[in-house]
Amino acid sequence: MLWGYIQSFITIFLGIFIEAVPFLLAGAVVSGLISEYVTPTWLQRVAPRRPLGAAMSGVALGMAFPVCECGVVPVTRRLYKKGLPVSTGVAFLLGAPVLNPIVIVSTLSAYGWSPMFWGRMGAAFIIALIVGALFHLAEPAMMLQADSDPHHEVVSAPTASFSTVIAPSTGRRRFWLAMASAGDEFLEMAQFLAIGCFLAAGMQVLIPQSALMVWGNHPVYSVVAMMTLAFVLSICSTVDAFVSLAFVTTFMPGAVFAFLVFGPMVDIKNLVLFRQVYRPRAVAYLIVLPLLFTAVFAIAHNVWGG
Repeated sequence: MLWGYIQSFITIFLGIFIEAVPFLLAGAVVSGLISEYVTPTWLQRVAPRRPLGAAMSGVALGMAFPVCECGVVPVTRRLYKKGLPVSTGVAFLLGAPVLNPIVIVSTLSAYGWSPMFWGRMGAAFIIALIVGALFHLAEPAMMLQADSDPHHEVVSAPTASFSTVIAPSTGRRRFWLAMASAGDEFLEMAQFLAIGCFLAAGMQVLIPQSALMVWGNHPVYSVVAMMTLAFVLSICSTVDAFVSLAFVTTFMPGAVFAFLVFGPMVDIKNLVLFRQVYRPRAVAYLIVLPLLFTAVFAIAHNVWGG
């Protein structure tokens, strides 16, 4: 019995980690390119300053970058270091995992031009926009970790890294400097991804899915069950639409909708990654606000949407 649990844990852990690593690597590469080619002066000049405009630009950025919930974290952190407003980064962080081109195509392949497709995209857009605008009211120093805040100086002893072995230059060497920075970013974030995958695998072994399935026909409990399942499974948003098809006949539509919206925004593995960018209070807001908005939309659909 114990060996069976251990085997299940190892299989689930490797499955989540192997699925997530390519996207984390892609995010790290984008982060490295930003570190070398995007200047703080340019970013601060083009970034909107009004709450709604700043959040809207973050959502638009998320629709352009093909990164999921794993890859979006290193990109967001790098943009913060360049001076991106907190609200824009939050809107990008929450919107990109659902609204990026790859996920749009995968959701369309799974559901077609159905209300589920439009509901997922529309809800993700609205939640990212509102939460991003709310974060505009906060002071960056109160929300961001010290090494993500461009206004906070951190003095530390030099350490060996990829980027220390390549001198700054132009042209081809500048590109390789960006890739070296990407290597540093990937190695740093991969260890926290492994911790998140470890926790997600442990939760899946300890909480059997059958315990949640009995709530499938209740308008409120079904939403709670599917949001919990999305948080625990930690499935990449590029494939979660196909996974959700398995629950269409056993759970109410609002519950499946909640799985598709909340899971990409907040799950166990990216929760660990959030802590490398945001302070604990900000992480709490990033959990509670999407959770509440998604639950309200999903329950309302179950009760009044038919």
